[in-house]
Amino acid sequence: MGLATVGSGLRLADVPVRALTKGPKFHWFGYYDKHQFDPTGRYILGMQVDFERRSPTAQDEIRMGLIDLQDNDRWTDLGSSKSWGWQQGCMLQWIPKSTTDVIWNDRIDNQFVSHILNVKTGKKRTLPKPIYSLSPDGKTAIGIEFSRLEDLRPGYGYAGIPDPYFTSKAPSEIGLYKMDLATGKNELLFSIADVAHLPLNGKSVADNYHWFNHLLFNNDGTRFTFLNRWRTERGDRQLMARTAFTTRMFTADINGKGLYCIDPSGYTSHFVWKNPKTICAFTKPEGQAMGFYELEDFTGKFTPVGPEKMPVNGHNTYLPVGNGVDWILNDNYASPKDRNQVPYLYHVPTDRRIDLGRFPAPVEYFGEWRCDLHPRSNRNGTQICIDSTHGGNGRQMYLLDIREALKI
Repeated sequence: MGLATVGSGLRLADVPVRALTKGPKFHWFGYYDKHQFDPTGRYILGMQVDFERRSPTAQDEIRMGLIDLQDNDRWTDLGSSKSWGWQQGCMLQWIPKSTTDVIWNDRIDNQFVSHILNVKTGKKRTLPKPIYSLSPDGKTAIGIEFSRLEDLRPGYGYAGIPDPYFTSKAPSEIGLYKMDLATGKNELLFSIADVAHLPLNGKSVADNYHWFNHLLFNNDGTRFTFLNRWRTERGDRQLMARTAFTTRMFTADINGKGLYCIDPSGYTSHFVWKNPKTICAFTKPEGQAMGFYELEDFTGKFTPVGPEKMPVNGHNTYLPVGNGVDWILNDNYASPKDRNQVPYLYHVPTDRRIDLGRFPAPVEYFGEWRCDLHPRSNRNGTQICIDSTHGGNGRQMYLLDIREALKI
């Protein structure tokens, strides 16, 4: 493996890249905070569609598939969904602690649901609610109303079911729920109104259009985090794309109690739990520069992470090697200058960054239907998968072998 020094003292590793999918159809996985690889590392999940560069409609269907990395990347069809978006797909993922079960969201008639499929037996069962995040033990899901999400953050929710609370700024009828994956039993933990009426820095923010986004369990399943976002006005998709929103991050326990505003800055973006009490997020604490920070639950303490090597927003996770927190896997959005998207490793103890390649995105991939890399690692941190449009055949999935890069 070669190694080159590039601008700002960063290093570029010569990482083997393998195309897992090809045209004429388009393939991707979506978000970075869920299991794409099975526990053995042999199988990888993906989604397939036959169009790009427009918003999905209620009639548009995607296919789910299983790729065998040890059998010429053979695709096995698993099923379909009519509840999906370009950024997070249909929440397709392996259920934690399972070697056989995968889950994804769908729409049946006028109801969003989720399916659990045993990929070996083909047995499938349907749960009455869609999922957003799964607990580490694979027993519990938390979720929100995707019609509301699509209404106020187009591209992240699902088409097909209108938001029944379209005119309500902070509805009390819907919010964040948990669901038992074994039985489907579910309960509302708190409503949008409950959170919207909590003041921010002593001032009311209730008179705005509120929604929830980006739910994620912590490492031991005792707490979860979510983003409370709001807009001052609402309208069509074009208006939503042009107007800004404000964000604050909360944490809560598994029963929705112990609600704590861990980041009131208004800027919280991508994040991951470092441990059960600490979140690493891209944000802007009061009086600080934008960047990645460790945020401590219940205290409000924050510590910058890699300010020189990770200065821009990206999709960050901790690589499961060594003690599990020394290496951060990250990327960046397409650069305005050269459209390059760069997956990279950041070694926290030594402040080293190793770029894993340059993947230019054509200019037509922007806004809602952009294709972020969203790098995702296998369970032992030796391979990562990205979604990319650099190959000239639309969004496809690529496998990067990073074993040698970790030795640098």
